[in-house]
Amino acid sequence: RFFIIKESFLLYYAESEKRSFESNKYFNIHPKGVIPLGGCIVEPKEEPNMPYAIKISHEDFHGNIVLAAESEFEQAQWLEMLQESGKVTWKNAQLGEAMIESLEAQGLQLAKEKQEYLDKLMEETEELCLQREQKEELERLNQVLEAEKHRFEEVVRELRLEQEQIRRELELTARSLKGVEEEKKELRSLTQSLQKTLEELSLEKQQMLEMLEENERQLPPPTSPSKEQSPIWGLHCSLQQIEAKMQQLLEEKLLAEKRMKENEERSRALEEEREFYSSQSRALQNSLLELTAEKQQTERDLKAEVKVRMDLEKRLREAEEALQSLEQGLNSLDCNKEKEEKMKADVSNLR
Repeated sequence: RFFIIKESFLLYYAESEKRSFESNKYFNIHPKGVIPLGGCIVEPKEEPNMPYAIKISHEDFHGNIVLAAESEFEQAQWLEMLQESGKVTWKNAQLGEAMIESLEAQGLQLAKEKQEYLDKLMEETEELCLQREQKEELERLNQVLEAEKHRFEEVVRELRLEQEQIRRELELTARSLKGVEEEKKELRSLTQSLQKTLEELSLEKQQMLEMLEENERQLPPPTSPSKEQSPIWGLHCSLQQIEAKMQQLLEEKLLAEKRMKENEERSRALEEEREFYSSQSRALQNSLLELTAEKQQTERDLKAEVKVRMDLEKRLREAEEALQSLEQGLNSLDCNKEKEEKMKADVSNLR
């Protein structure tokens, strides 16, 4: 047997308990038996084949208890300790049975609580595994969202470049339209001027014709002077010059009208081109706004996912710390009220 003195009681165990006690120094609350030492007589005893024997006797015992140490020095130590422990009163010794029952009840309660803690640990372990899976899924989703965000940014950059190109083309078209409008104004002014000149020449031609007819009626046919020196010939020459000038002005007018028509067609084409580029610009602007809104939503989603992940990581760390604390408490055989309260707090935190 392996013996331990606890206050005024001598507790004994199987011999194998000695190695466990020496390794972890924990007090086992389930002895094989308890001997109350209060009022006992402890003295050395000589026994055949049993050196260093110790006898414990009491008037209420049925027979004596004989123990043996392994050396004379240990015998002296045990005698001193047993005699000191035996100085307590018998009243205190009678508390031994109550102490055993209390220890057994406490042991059963601790075993029950340990099993409950183990069950809760299993549940929390499964929950932690689920949270780790959720964390991995969040990380995967985060990578997907990051890739989507980069794609959006690339599309936005391309749209901005295209929008800038369209803006430059619109400015060029606007300048071309402005030049065409100015040329149209000049051609219109030139056409009006030519029309006015044509009207004046037509009037002058009409006057010349009237004068020519008048001269032909009044003057007799020439006999001696040459044809070139007659007034009628001069009027004919002026008339021819007027007609030639009118023909030239008419051609210039037709050319100006042709150029005006070309300018109007060019102006319409430029206007259509400007309208096309404007619609393209509006469409790109709308696409850019939609992509910007989608990008902002993606960034908000990313921030929310990161926040959730950080919260999960924090909860995981707290749960792992609580699990470690619980495991230490469950592995410890030295249990007191303070440790029980701490373990209950850990369980509440895990829940």
